[in-house]
Amino acid sequence: MSGRPSFVVEDQSEVVAEIEKRHPNARRIDTHGAIVFLAGERAYKLKRAVKFPYMDFSTADRRREMCEAEIAFNRVFAPEVYIGVERVDAPSGKNDWLVVMRRFDEACLFDKMAERGALTPELMAALGARVAQVHDSLPVIRGSFCLPDAYRHSVASDVRQVADHGERLDPEASRRLAVALPGALEPFIGLVERRVAAGAIRRCHGDLHLRNIVLINGKPMPFDAIEFSERIANIDVMYDIAFALMDLCHRGMRPLANRLMNEWLWRVGELSAASHEEALALLPMFLARRACIRAYVDSSITAVSGADNTPAREYQRSALAFLEPAPPKLMAVGGLSGSGKTTHALKIAPQIGRVPGAVVVRSDVERKHRAGIALEEKMPPGSYTPAASAEVYAAMLDRAERILRAGHSVVLDAVFAKPEERAAAEALAAKVGVPFEGTWLDIPKEEAQARVAARKGDASDATPAVVERQFGYDLGEIGWRRR
Repeated sequence: MSGRPSFVVEDQSEVVAEIEKRHPNARRIDTHGAIVFLAGERAYKLKRAVKFPYMDFSTADRRREMCEAEIAFNRVFAPEVYIGVERVDAPSGKNDWLVVMRRFDEACLFDKMAERGALTPELMAALGARVAQVHDSLPVIRGSFCLPDAYRHSVASDVRQVADHGERLDPEASRRLAVALPGALEPFIGLVERRVAAGAIRRCHGDLHLRNIVLINGKPMPFDAIEFSERIANIDVMYDIAFALMDLCHRGMRPLANRLMNEWLWRVGELSAASHEEALALLPMFLARRACIRAYVDSSITAVSGADNTPAREYQRSALAFLEPAPPKLMAVGGLSGSGKTTHALKIAPQIGRVPGAVVVRSDVERKHRAGIALEEKMPPGSYTPAASAEVYAAMLDRAERILRAGHSVVLDAVFAKPEERAAAEALAAKVGVPFEGTWLDIPKEEAQARVAARKGDASDATPAVVERQFGYDLGEIGWRRR
């Protein structure tokens, strides 16, 4: 008893011994909140008898309730993984409960894949699409969890929990975060309220870092969603995806984080009263909070395991870095269909502005949004009229302006065949007061036609015939940098 950390409130050694008796060859994994036993094709999770300010598993009844909740919530994200709840009876009469899951290949966990360089932009695109789909399906929360005062309380709780770890974390970084985190929230406190009114608060995953994402049958699968706290799980959808973005950036994988962010933004549903673009003003604070959470959770894990606490301190440094200002910039990439605009835009976007880089605003995506169809669907005949094209360009610039005013950089991705379209992009930068850079991509016609003919599952509807027509356009004088 005396050797246990203070947050461990009950001795579960008898129950653990019973589980090990049932599964003598099981491999054991310890975290601050659970003990997981890997046996054959199953994984059995015992919730630790712990009590934190944010997580209470202090009684057997509470642990049973939370096991049942974990099954219910996680079947939304990973129905292939979660099986049910199983009771464990110890010889003394003590009982406890296990979450039973189908075992998967641990090498396919995204944190393991990140360590060996196996994560790809394609996997990030698939993950962004999957998370956006689930976010759009989740129930809207209208309670008080994400109103301004609750946000202030939640940020103060993060600050307090970091400080409570004392010398286990970096005291100087803790002091700086105690000032910087509330300071990052207050200028946008009105936006917090608008997000609630807009329906952006959902019953989310809540713990969407790379350790909680696995590749199953070639598809990214989030699992281990938060079941124990409505306050932690009833959150802004952007705060939910921010955990994965933070984790990637912390690991030095900013290009992958940028790809994930852009795919999610392209696909997540529009809101009724405020846009996701406006909410990008909150992203630095979201990222910093996620890093703080990882810092004090990892510090709690090392308190149990006795491992090195340096990684937890590194999360504090990341939290401070996410809050560093980086002025926004507007870039535009133009060129005829098949010239590689989207590839180039996604290549340069991670390098621009604040973490995790610029938002890519695509005409092809904007067109599908306006039509109310999936990005992979083809537009109906007659959709590509001059009037419709003008509306798409106007909508792109409106979206870009909202992003820029939120402090985030933008890369515009469109043909920009007309001089007035290029001039409008430059005028937007002047209007908002940000630097502008335009790039025009040249390509031989035959190569462009081959590229568009080979596309699959892309938002662009361009065909070789479209390329043929475009090469007959009078493009006027192009003042942008050509490559």
